[in-house]
This record gives sequence, structure tokens and C-alpha cells, in this order.
Amino acid sequence: MSPDSLCVAPFEELAPASFDIPANACDTHAHVISADTSRFPLSPIRSYTPVPATEDQYLAMLDAQGMTYGVLVQVSVYGTDNRYMLDVLGRHRDRLRGVAVIDPHVSDAELDAMHAAGVRGVRVNVLYKGGVGLHEVNRIADRIKELGWHMQFLVDARQLPELLPVMRRLPVAGVLDHMGHMPVSEGKTSPGYQAMLHLLTDYGWWVKLSGAYRISNESRGFDDTMGRAQSLVEAAPSRCLWGSDWPHVAIPKMVDTGELRNQLAQWIPDEATRHRILVHNPAALYGF
Repeated sequence: MSPDSLCVAPFEELAPASFDIPANACDTHAHVISADTSRFPLSPIRSYTPVPATEDQYLAMLDAQGMTYGVLVQVSVYGTDNRYMLDVLGRHRDRLRGVAVIDPHVSDAELDAMHAAGVRGVRVNVLYKGGVGLHEVNRIADRIKELGWHMQFLVDARQLPELLPVMRRLPVAGVLDHMGHMPVSEGKTSPGYQAMLHLLTDYGWWVKLSGAYRISNESRGFDDTMGRAQSLVEAAPSRCLWGSDWPHVAIPKMVDTGELRNQLAQWIPDEATRHRILVHNPAALYGF
């Protein structure tokens, strides 16, 4: 997608839940984008241009999803300018947490202010322009470890085998976006999948069961992602999280956020395991 082409807007109406959403459920992955581009300008170095996804729209989506809590992830088009996300977090400290994008030169005072607002992690993005890349990982990890933050990676799992030496040494917890953001055609025996399992089972990393439409070979339904999701849950049920990835930026055709949530009933038929993934796991990582 060209940085000059506008993304598709998210749907206002969502499919109703196909299963009982437990109290204190959490959507661990969404973004907010201000409509006020004069106050919150987009980075000139970006891979796409999103439509607004405002605080009010986001909270309405959370409510429609039946989610008690939410985690905002700094969107790449703002670069390291976390101001809009922090504004939203500051107004909803009991309900929301955040994952920021920072550079290693950020001041201690800024980090402390982010923590007070609800930030609990830092995102490293190697897939879209505007993020902070892998070359900054070690310096950033040293800055955040005393805060107890984690490091979240938007990376294609096919890159993981060569990155394992760095990732094993990180002094903070690690989180992988979108089930590894690797096409489902890369099966369980692929080096990337095996590296992802290694981080989950041997190093206590976390993985987000999100973005099925980003790794599927199908244009709707995304049933071919079931095997990936179920294998991750089977391998590390205490390290799996769920996220909507709303407002679904940088895709050619919009998806229904409610239908994405309803995938959980197919992926995870066991109610107790769903409860763990929606409630207990995010509470442990984000401190709800």
C-alpha cells in the first residue's frame, strides 16, 4: 500500500458474539488515530495513511465486543510520537493499558510519565515504516527493564531463526504479534514456527492470537488459520493473548471485528481455556 493511499474505514456495526464473553475480558491489540492531524500529525516516513480511529470509536468498539479492558498499541504512522495514545490512556487508567514506541534516548521522566499513564511495553516494528527497528532492541531493553515492561515484536516469524541469539538474551519479556505474522502456508515444521515455539515454551514469551486475515490465504472466514491458533494454544496456553487488531489498517478489504472475535469459539472450544486467554493472561502481563 502506498503511503499516499487512504486505508479502508472499520465497520461501525459488528457481528454479535457467538459465545459468552467473560467478565474482565481484554482486547490486547488495537490502535487509536486522531482526526486532528494538525495537533497529531502523521509521520512523513510511513507505509500507509489510516483513516481516523478516535478514542470514542475505539471505546464503542470495545463495548460492542463485550470487552472490559483494552490495550492500545502505538500505531506506526505516529513513529515515536505517542501523545495521542497517551492522551487516551490518561483518561481511562482503570480500563486501558498501552504499548509505546520509543527511541533509546527517551528521558527517564518521559518513561515514568508513560508508566503512570498505563504503558506496560514497547513495540519493535520491522514490517512497516515509522517504527523503531531491531538495531535498537538492546538499548531499549536496558531502558525499560527496571519498569517491568515487555517488548512486543511486529516481525515475520521466518526472520526468527537468525534473531534467536538476540531474543534469548533480552532482559525483558517478549511478545510476538499476529501469531508470528507468517503465512499459514509456513507449517508447523518450518524453521520460523519452530523458533516461535522455542521462545514461547523455553523462554516464556507471549503470542497474540490476532491478525488472522494478515496471515491467511483466504479472502474471508480465514478458516485456514485455525491450525496455527490451536497449535499455539496447545503449546503455551498461559502465554496466549487475544487482540482484535482494530481498526485493521493497511488491508485492501475491511474485515468484521466481531467475526474475528468469534473465531475464538472455533479455535478454542474449551470455555476455561478461552477464559484464561481473555482474562487471566492479559491481567498477568498488563497488570489489570
